[in-house]
Amino acid sequence: MAAASLVFITGGVRSGKSYFAEKMAVEHAKENGGQLTYLATGLASDSEMRERIAKHQNDRESGKSRWRTIEQSQNIGESADYFNKEDIILVDCVTTLLNNELFSSKQEWDESFLAHVIEMIITGINKLRERSQVLIVVSNEVFYESIAENDLVFSYSRILGKIHQQLVKEADQAFLVEAGIPINMKGVRK
Repeated sequence: MAAASLVFITGGVRSGKSYFAEKMAVEHAKENGGQLTYLATGLASDSEMRERIAKHQNDRESGKSRWRTIEQSQNIGESADYFNKEDIILVDCVTTLLNNELFSSKQEWDESFLAHVIEMIITGINKLRERSQVLIVVSNEVFYESIAENDLVFSYSRILGKIHQQLVKEADQAFLVEAGIPINMKGVRK
């Protein structure tokens, strides 16, 4: 059985990438049918994050399309059993997922742990892809920010970069969204 289509969307903070991803998912559902599912990785850890989560929820609820939301802040592969080949899954977002995986334990960030986290995220995304019609994965482009002399930020950026490279390699389509404008980096937009 052929793998589902994988679409990777990245962009800076507040670039419009989630809006673009939701619009793409809705268009695909209109053309091909299927259940729209939003797999949310965010945790309402502070007031800003609570506001962002509420905005995304309100945007989906006020739209004409019916979304099912699954909250999975870690180990997203565990949620694969909720899906079938009719589902259009939007994962938002890899950056938050990576934060949750890295900071949920007191584990030292040695090479073994970091390799495990990368593998768990990629494997989880692949499990979702196997169980969906289309998988749209959103992430933040943190490389626009200054990483200065902060070792933690540098390590985080390096790990995220490895994940992005793997996802783009496997993706059928990849987009960079800047100021609300999607730039097609890989594949043909249908």
